Formats: sequence, structure tokens, C-alpha cells
Amino acid sequence: MAARNRNFIFFLSFAVIIPTLLAHIGDFDDYWKQREVEAIKHANMAYKPRPEEVTEHFNEHVARTLAELKHNSTRRELKMKRSRKGQCRATNPIDKCWRCDPNWANNRKRLADCALGFAKGTIGGKMGMIYVVTDGSDDDVVNPKPGTLRHAVIQKEPLWIIFSRSMIIKLKQELIVTSDKTIDARGANVHIAYGAGITVQFVKNIIIHGLHIHDIVPCEGGMIRDSVDHIGLRTKSDGDGISVFGSSYIWIDHISASNCFDGLIDVIQGSTAITISNCHFTHHNEVMLFGASDSYSEDTKMQITVAFTHFGRGLVQRMPRCRWGFIHIVNNDYTHWLMYAIGGSSHPTILSQGNRFIAPPNLAAKEVTKRDYATPQQWASWPWRSEGDLMLNGAFFNESGDPSATKKFSSQYMVTPYSATQVPLLRKFAGALTCFTNKPC
Repeated sequence: MAARNRNFIFFLSFAVIIPTLLAHIGDFDDYWKQREVEAIKHANMAYKPRPEEVTEHFNEHVARTLAELKHNSTRRELKMKRSRKGQCRATNPIDKCWRCDPNWANNRKRLADCALGFAKGTIGGKMGMIYVVTDGSDDDVVNPKPGTLRHAVIQKEPLWIIFSRSMIIKLKQELIVTSDKTIDARGANVHIAYGAGITVQFVKNIIIHGLHIHDIVPCEGGMIRDSVDHIGLRTKSDGDGISVFGSSYIWIDHISASNCFDGLIDVIQGSTAITISNCHFTHHNEVMLFGASDSYSEDTKMQITVAFTHFGRGLVQRMPRCRWGFIHIVNNDYTHWLMYAIGGSSHPTILSQGNRFIAPPNLAAKEVTKRDYATPQQWASWPWRSEGDLMLNGAFFNESGDPSATKKFSSQYMVTPYSATQVPLLRKFAGALTCFTNKPC
């Protein structure tokens, strides 16, 4: 009987592991095997052996932008007062790259030149045609109707996807995006809500911009078209807002997200060259997961930038929770958490620079950091460093790793991060923007 119970437990454990490893692919056929092979090749090419060069480049842009804002402070204040008359309000280097153009609606693809951090160089659908989503329905996941978002994202060619009007899209099943796509919701109020979320699996070169994503729930799966020439079996989805699996060059920008069943954004299974910027997260428990397994060492190549993001009301933990890779957390505003802000296991490298952390009133939750599945003796060697962070209301960051190891981040390849006191300005317009044609966004 004991042996039978052990076998039963093993079977259940294996059944749980399979969906994680295959990310809800019910039939891992030749199509998905080829897609995986190509994704691994692109991820290996995207990996930066000297990540400090990427963080240096990012900090240079921030310092330059803030220096310009300071130099023109009087002019900036005038522009802010006159913003309703169409003046530019960009306050960080990513936004400054495109938001000041009053003709942004006709120059949408300029956004493709603006990614910073590890996703720098991500151009999404820049080389393709504009695809206009005119229909917010998702009635047929096997033969999607032309004009729907699902029909757009499964096309083979690069596409820049925009929306003809504001809409709420309730996805019947997870939205499986193919490579070289931009989902650009500027100029419309687009909500992905009350159904499945967005799946970015074994692909490259994706930009997701300007969406409201909330109230995402698990869906049962079934036959779903994931390409114009392939239909595959999917198992039950987790209920993530955005799930990035085995993919590279993914830029998620100006997203407002809340209240999803699982994570708001999960990045797992060897994904790399990722930037999450200018987002606003609220009302959620486990916000972001970077790396899903302590046994999956391929996540060592995972490199992610989180920048200019506001972690706001009603958040509990995982902002993010990290395994293995290199995570640059820079110039974000942590105004709310209930348990902790940044956590991890499996010795990730976490470089926290120029963030503002405002601890909750609870005396037991003042610590920014949390380590899992390791003794203090084990995690003492993990490189978790805080540089230039602003700690308020008793917040503290428990650093670890050799203090002298941080010198490589202040060598010729690094620029001293800008003061965290500027964070409220840098993230001032976090979340989905309200953009009008013929005016700066």
C-alpha cells in the first residue's frame, strides 16, 4: 500500500511538472519542437556575457534625460502647466524617445527605436504592415475572425497591431503570439480582461504596449490555433496576465495590470533580453515571477530589466521573485507591499539601483528582500546589491554577496545611477497612457 501511495504521489507530481515544462502544450509535436529549437538559438544569441555594459547604457540614458530636465527646469514647469495645450510631458529616456512627437499616430513605429535595458534592439513588428483590430470578439479560437486580435497575432509576417477604437477583449483561451509583433494600444482604451491572458512562447521580438490587463482567469484549454498553419492542443492555462516562456527580445511597456489569478507577468524557461518598463501594478498577490523552477539551471542566461514602474496599492509580494539569472531593478517606485518587495531562490544576481522603497506600517514587513529555500549560510554568497536606493518608513534591503564584487558594476562599464529622489518624476506617467492624435502623448 505504501509503495502504491508513493507511486500515486509521484504520478501526481509528474502530472504537475509536465504543464510547467511544456507550458500548457498538450501535444509537443514537430511544429512546437522546431519553434523551441529556434527560440533557444535566438535566446543564446541574445544573452549578454557582460551585463554590466547594458546597465551602464541604461544609466547613461537616465542621467542624460534628468540632466536635460534639470537644465530646462523653468521651461519644463511651463510645459507641465500648459500640458493641456499639447506640450510634451516625457520624464524618462524611454518616453522622451517618442512621446514629444505630436504626430505620433502617423509615426507609431518610432516606438521600436526606444527600448532600453536588456531588451534594447527589440523592434517588434517594425518591418511589417499595420494591422488594425476592428473587432473585440474572440468567439472562434480555431479559425479566428479577420479583424480580431487573435487573428492578428498568429500571422507569420511581422505586424504592427493597433486598434480602431476602445474595446474590452475577453479571451476565450490564452492568446498565443507569434514572433515579430507589436501590440500597440495607443490612442484607444483597450482592456484584456475577464478571460485568458497573453502567452509569449518560444518566440522573439515582441513589443506589448499600452494595454490594461486585469481579472485574468485560468481557461480549460483545448484546440487553439497558434499559427496560420498550425492548430495545437493546449492544457489548462494558469491565469497569468502575460506569460513569457522560452522567448527573447521582449519589451513590455506602459501596461496597467491588476487582479490576475496567477501572476501579472511571469518570465520563465530560459527567456532573456527582457525589459519591463513604465508599468503600473496594483491589487495583486504574486506580482512577477522570473524563473519557475529551482532545478532549471538554463534560467542562468535570463537577463531582465525592470524600470520606471510603479508598484502600487494592494500589492503583496514578488516584485519580482527571481531565480538564477541577472535582474537589473532600476528607478522603480515601491509605494506598497504587504509581505516583501524583492525575493528569490537559486542564487540570482539582483542589482537594485536608484529605487524608492516605502515600507508598510507592519513592523514585520519592513525588509525589502526575502530569500527562499536556503539557509543564511547559503544565501550569504548570493550577489544581491542595493546602490543608491532610497529607504523610507523603516525599509531596509538585506544585501548579500562579496561587497567587493560590486566594483565590477562601478568600473569603466558602469555609470553611477541617478538619485532615487527623482523616481516620482521618472515614473510619473507609469501605466497605460491616454493619447490623442495631433498632440504629444
